[in-house]
Amino acid sequence: MNEVILIKLGEMVLKGLNRKTFEAALLKNIRRRLEHHGDFEIKVAQSTVYVIPHEGADLDAAADKVSKTFGIAAFSRACAIKKDMQAIMAAAEEYLRPELLAAKSFKVESKRADKSFPLQSPEISAALGEYLLEKFPNLHVDVHEPDLVVRVEVRDFGAYVHGPALRGAGGIPVGTGGNAAILISGGIDSPVAAWMMAKRGLELTAIHFASPPYTSERAEQKVVNLLTKVSEYAGRMTMFTVPFAHVQEEIMAKCPEELFTIIMRRFMMRVSEKIAEKEHCSALITGESLGQVASQTIQAIVCTDAAASMPVFRPLIGMDKTEIIAISRKIDTFDISIEPYEDCCTVFTPKHPRTRPEIGYILEAEQALDCEALIDECVAGVRLTKIHPTR
Repeated sequence: MNEVILIKLGEMVLKGLNRKTFEAALLKNIRRRLEHHGDFEIKVAQSTVYVIPHEGADLDAAADKVSKTFGIAAFSRACAIKKDMQAIMAAAEEYLRPELLAAKSFKVESKRADKSFPLQSPEISAALGEYLLEKFPNLHVDVHEPDLVVRVEVRDFGAYVHGPALRGAGGIPVGTGGNAAILISGGIDSPVAAWMMAKRGLELTAIHFASPPYTSERAEQKVVNLLTKVSEYAGRMTMFTVPFAHVQEEIMAKCPEELFTIIMRRFMMRVSEKIAEKEHCSALITGESLGQVASQTIQAIVCTDAAASMPVFRPLIGMDKTEIIAISRKIDTFDISIEPYEDCCTVFTPKHPRTRPEIGYILEAEQALDCEALIDECVAGVRLTKIHPTR
């Protein structure tokens, strides 16, 4: 029995003259995700991508990788047979036997994309439904709320039988939206922000600020672990670790305590922009949500953005913590995010941070610092870590 994966394209089918570009990017991403799991033939026709395993290929691993590839609306593992009604009926009986035995009701849905096939879609469904009722006396037909939907697709390359489709990751293929840099911490929010922007086709560069000896190696490894989870969807990326302790010490020693957090974040923006420019990124991404903490009021965000000339994307800006946590659980980052290793944002925290800072007051406070020298020191000291999805 030949088993394949059928992939249904997402919103890229609406891309008009640019559709081929999006399809090419998706096929490239799928090939890259599957390269360690055997030899697969991957092709596209009639808004469907076919993943056909050759001998020895791991279809279970392939299905897992496909489920985390942006640009895919839905996918199914299907039995591929010749375009013959008797073959279709036999395949449905054998391939879906466990599901058919477990169900009490079913219906058949058919799609005849190959119009040369002698039976039309309703005729295919009727013939297969009658056959399965005879073979499985536990079943009855329910066209409204069946326990099982048996699907038949008659396409250019053959006929395919499968059960309900599985939901894909959605979005558009990574790499079709350009490049952006995500400011990544060890918290819950920024990995979710990274995932959300990768879903919109962005290829990511990660920037992490570390403050040893105030932060530990375990805190940095925690971020690597988070990015590895995100890379299951976003693909491989580079993480730049920025030494930030000296900047924080200078701010704490020379600036008003109430402005520490906002000035720190302004330095993060400046340093990140320098790195992003070198990496040909066109925007920065943060995990901020409006009003969540003192540095995320609208006044504080305005002051933070004033330090950068690049656009700053904040995909979580209107979300509450419950919604963010739900996504973090979905992408399997939540348990890592709550590990008790502090990042640089949690050290030197002022007791009473200013929630409505004024840019003039901040600029006056920053005059006590040699900003350019501190920024150059951070950029010169970055370390690179290559992040890859698990195989």
